[in-house]
Amino acid sequence: MSNKQAIPAEEIVELTQLALEDVKAQDILVIDVRDKNSITDFMVIATGTSNRQISAMREKVRELVKAKGVKPLGEEGAGDSDWVLLDLDTVVVHMMTAAARQFYDLERLWQGAEQSRAASAAHHTPGNE
Repeated sequence: MSNKQAIPAEEIVELTQLALEDVKAQDILVIDVRDKNSITDFMVIATGTSNRQISAMREKVRELVKAKGVKPLGEEGAGDSDWVLLDLDTVVVHMMTAAARQFYDLERLWQGAEQSRAASAAHHTPGNE
């Protein structure tokens, strides 16, 4: 994986969390999938309250990782999509509306993997505002 040599996956996760927190993403979850697949090391899942916020989340993540020399390998769902995926090689970021997140339930799909919530997630989780 090309980004591994440039910047450790853990640092990309931290940058991603900072970017998402900066634009008030909700319920940020990091899933360590290193022992579960060979495609990526971590998945980050975050909820946006609107398609506009999800677009801002995508832009902020791209901006912060680009500043560290990480170029996204791919992107899916841009525009007014309920689910945007940003492939940063060692980290895949899923930014979704609450309805899409509930419907696709990626947390359940990866429930055997180690999961951790961002420190500020409780502040941005629906019902805890």
